[in-house]
Amino acid sequence: MENKNISEITPEIYELTERIYQTGTIDPELYTKYEVKRGLRDISGKGVLAGLTRISDIQSFIEKDGERIPCEGKLFYRGINIKEIVRGFMQEKRHGFEEVVYLLLMGNLPDKKQLSDFTKLLAHYRTLPTSFVRDIIMKAPSPDMMNTLARSVLTLYSYDDKANDISIPNVLRQSLQLIALFPLLSVYGYQAYRHYHDGQSLFIHVPDPELSTAENILHLLRPDSKYTELEAKILDVSLVLHAEHGGGNNSTFTTHVVSSSGTDTYSTVAASLGSLKGPKHGGANIKVVQMVEDMKKNLSDWTSESEVRDYLTKLLNKQAFDKAGLIYGMGHAVYSLSDPRADIFKSFVENLSEAKGLSDEFKLYTLVERLAPEVIAKERRIYKGVSANVDFYSGFVYNMLKLPTELFTPIFAIARIAGWSAHRIEELSNAGKIIRPAYKNIQDERPYIALDERN
Repeated sequence: MENKNISEITPEIYELTERIYQTGTIDPELYTKYEVKRGLRDISGKGVLAGLTRISDIQSFIEKDGERIPCEGKLFYRGINIKEIVRGFMQEKRHGFEEVVYLLLMGNLPDKKQLSDFTKLLAHYRTLPTSFVRDIIMKAPSPDMMNTLARSVLTLYSYDDKANDISIPNVLRQSLQLIALFPLLSVYGYQAYRHYHDGQSLFIHVPDPELSTAENILHLLRPDSKYTELEAKILDVSLVLHAEHGGGNNSTFTTHVVSSSGTDTYSTVAASLGSLKGPKHGGANIKVVQMVEDMKKNLSDWTSESEVRDYLTKLLNKQAFDKAGLIYGMGHAVYSLSDPRADIFKSFVENLSEAKGLSDEFKLYTLVERLAPEVIAKERRIYKGVSANVDFYSGFVYNMLKLPTELFTPIFAIARIAGWSAHRIEELSNAGKIIRPAYKNIQDERPYIALDERN
């Protein structure tokens, strides 16, 4: 069968798909019957306990008299409240991502010398192999930067003489190199795509060893390498807030699962990138931005509570935007009353929106944040509270920073590689068994039928 277009879905494929539907659909009631925790969490959002960790903790409930009572969300890195961490480096007027990377990997906050030495080590590793940009990143650029990032990570395996060595010192070395290189791989991949697909000028800036990770991202991305102190500060806070979020989130759990098989660091990180790419995980902030843009086009008055409420109701009833029945950026698998990351972000977002002349947009976001829980509670049966999550504001921040949407999820990865690395090292350090959960088979046993006797 000749098929010149490999992307074409032929009639044969549609026919085979129908057969899959006939045999592959499972009655939803069976999940209840066999007490299957879909998504590995119960109806209230509590996850199935799959492991132990010292790296981070999420608190959204308190236990009282045997009951779980929703509380304001809290996030801890190595036992330290994220709000205290952000307050600490902000009061000292410095960037905090490198300090957080050290904390997550090493387990304790660094002193001044340790932080200085660690920052210099990351700067030292922020160099790609000779001709890597020309031979790898510039060849066959992908329209999806997460695919570009994953391909680059897998290719780095070929440049590592100790790629398969999973001893802790070697994995730490690999992790630090990947943490340092993710900004380059992401931005260079975007610049290559923008040049070859959009015909734009090609800018490949060399990273500056004196700049922080956040500053280097803006330096590498912008043609003139210019940025304001406020822009760099808010991007740094974003990296801090996205660096880690417990062992149970999809991409970090992927890190644990793949690491438990004993495979190499590059394969593990590529798998985690594949998880983060999913719109239910890392791509959610893009949907928030698109939703709000659609809202702005359809509202005659951005300040009208009744208009905003009507639009949100249409969203839930699949009558607006992408007709998926979702208000993007609202609700979280774990948090109920509040997401601490969103709370932290919001204070900085207001300042940035004023500096960018976008106060009206900020007021619209805050109005949606206030009204959406009421609309959801009215239209849907909910088992826990609903509040804005970090994705609700992060996309707005990236838009104000004039970051291209193609880099929204890679920036998430630039931050989260810190958490993945800490969890990979923790998994390998504790020499656990290969992770293998159980699935219940509900297919009846049946005999094999000879080919000539089949209908």
